[in-house]
Amino acid sequence: MHDQSNPTHTQGDNRILAALPREDFARITAHLEPVKLSQGQLLYQTGQHIEDFYFLTNALVSFVSQMSDGMSVEVGVTGSEGMVGIPILLGGDRAPHDIIVQIPGGALRARAEVIKGEFKRGGALHDLLLRYTRAFLLTTCQLAACNRVHSVGERLARWLLMTYDRCLCEELPLTQDFIAMMLGTHRPGVTEAAAILQTEGLIKYRRGHITIEDKEGLKDFACECYGIIKADFDRLPS
Repeated sequence: MHDQSNPTHTQGDNRILAALPREDFARITAHLEPVKLSQGQLLYQTGQHIEDFYFLTNALVSFVSQMSDGMSVEVGVTGSEGMVGIPILLGGDRAPHDIIVQIPGGALRARAEVIKGEFKRGGALHDLLLRYTRAFLLTTCQLAACNRVHSVGERLARWLLMTYDRCLCEELPLTQDFIAMMLGTHRPGVTEAAAILQTEGLIKYRRGHITIEDKEGLKDFACECYGIIKADFDRLPS
């Protein structure tokens, strides 16, 4: 499942780990394995037993709900502000959704029992993980509302901004098929929405790559959900 290349990462590459006191981080550092995540990699499939936590460094991961008719929609996203493994903290042990790498990059991987043991100590990691879980659940709820009431164009602008905030890369290696899957719509709708954003000078699209040309203009075009989610995102430790 995993790419076994061994990039170098530090505590500061992940916001949760960066906020840990040195002694707390020292207890788990030997259990953190740097891994490289490739675009489209399936970390966990719906219902799969969660064996590892992933503290993301410069990768971006989407949580995707698959429908019986073959449609899918993104219900959550995380990058260097967070991690993969929330169900373990809440008493579960299986992935409720497919967990797919959206933007390739690195992560620090640890066995679930190690992080669960540290979580049960009730110290700094416990509090940081709960704060992140709260923010993640707020995002999930807001995305549910967004996918129901806002246009494809507004949602695309919101989605591009959220992706940018978490990877800080001006050029995003994304295909329209992948975006359509994340937004729970069909490709023609994404094509039309992307054309509007490009005509407005907000993005530049070429096959497999989207460049954000005007971030402030994209914010104005996006639905209100972006601001709500970002405000909570900004309150996380940095």
